Amino acid sequence: MQFVDEFRRPDLITKAADEIRRLADPARHYRFMEVCGGHTHAIYRFGLKDLLPSNIELVHGPGCPVCVLPMGRIDDGLSIAERGDVIFTAFGDMMRVPGTHGSPLEYKARGTDIRIVYSPADALRMAQANPDKHVMFFAIGFETTAPSTALTLMRAKKENVRNFSVFSNHVTIIPAIRAILDSPDMRIDAFIGPGHVSTVIGCRPYGWIANNESKPIVVTGFEPLDLLQSVVMLLRQLNANERRVENQYKRVVPWEGNRAALKAMAEVFELRPYFEWRGLGFISQSALRLREDYADWDTEKRFLVPGVRVTDPKAAQCGEVLKGVLKPAQCKLFGRECTPEHPVGALMVSSEGSCAAYYSYEHRKASVLSHLPAA
Repeated sequence: MQFVDEFRRPDLITKAADEIRRLADPARHYRFMEVCGGHTHAIYRFGLKDLLPSNIELVHGPGCPVCVLPMGRIDDGLSIAERGDVIFTAFGDMMRVPGTHGSPLEYKARGTDIRIVYSPADALRMAQANPDKHVMFFAIGFETTAPSTALTLMRAKKENVRNFSVFSNHVTIIPAIRAILDSPDMRIDAFIGPGHVSTVIGCRPYGWIANNESKPIVVTGFEPLDLLQSVVMLLRQLNANERRVENQYKRVVPWEGNRAALKAMAEVFELRPYFEWRGLGFISQSALRLREDYADWDTEKRFLVPGVRVTDPKAAQCGEVLKGVLKPAQCKLFGRECTPEHPVGALMVSSEGSCAAYYSYEHRKASVLSHLPAA
C-alpha cells in the first residue's frame, strides 16, 4: 500500500532508531513536543517511545481540538439544543465530551434531538430535509476541518438555506504554540509539527518558531517511520546548531499550503479577539468566527447564547496534561475515576486525546506485563 507499508518497514524503522541513538548526546536531555493529537496516538499505538533513548522525552501538546474546548462552550451549544425546534449536529468525537450537566450523548438519552454527522454538508442536507426544524452544526477543529465548514456555509448562503447555522469553535494552531512557548514552566527544545493542519496552512507560518524562538520544527506524517525520521531531522539540526522549519511530510504537505482552502476560510471566517482554551486560558486571535456577511448562518447571532464559563473538575488535571507539564498517568484521576468508559475530562474521550491514547496502549501494556510470571 503506497505511503503506508513502506513507512512501517521493520528494517527502516530499526535503521532510523539506530540513527537516533547515534545522534543523541548522552549527556543531554531532549524535550520534543508533538503538537498534533494524531501524533500522540501514533506514538503510543506503535510503541515508538520504547525505541528512543531514555534522554529523548516526547511531550504531548494541545493538538486535539476536542480536548482544548472549554466546558462552557459545550454547555452553550447544548443550551441551544434544548430548544424544541433545534436539531443539534456534531462529529462523533463530541458525543461523549462532558458538559456541566452531561455529554451530548446523555442529553440525547434524555430526549434532546442530537445527531451525529460525518461532515457539515450532512448537517446542511439535514436542514434541507427538515424545513420545520433549525439544524445547528457544532463546528470544531483546527484549520484542518475549517475549510469544509467554510465551503458548507458558502453553499448554504448560495442556496439560501435559512434553517441552518454553525456554532463555530474552530481554533488556530499558531497562537496555541505561542502560548506554550510563553509559559514560564515549559521547556521545549524542538517541535514535531502537525501534519494535518499543515496540509491547509503549509509550512511557512511556523517560521517565527525557528527565527524568533530558536526552536527547530519538523512538519511530520503519522506513520512510525515519519515520526522517527522527524526525530532524526531535529537531532541533526540541534547538533549543527541550526534552527529551521523542515517538511518531512512532503508527500502530502505543500510548503505554501492549500490555497483554495485558505481562500474559502478567508471569505467565511475572521479571527476572534479572544477565545478560551481548556488549560491555556484566553488566547488572543486564536479562534475563528463567521464574518458579518454570514451572520444569518451564525448560531451565536441567531440565538441567545449564555456565554457560560465553567471550571473543569478540580481533581482532573487536564490543563497540565494539555500543556505538557504532566504525563497522562500523573493525573490523580487517570485510570481510576477517569477511564474511556467513564471519562471525567475531554482528554480521555477523544480518539486523539493523550489520556485516551496512553490508556489504550501504555496503561494496558503495563497492566498485562505486571501479570506475567517472573522470568
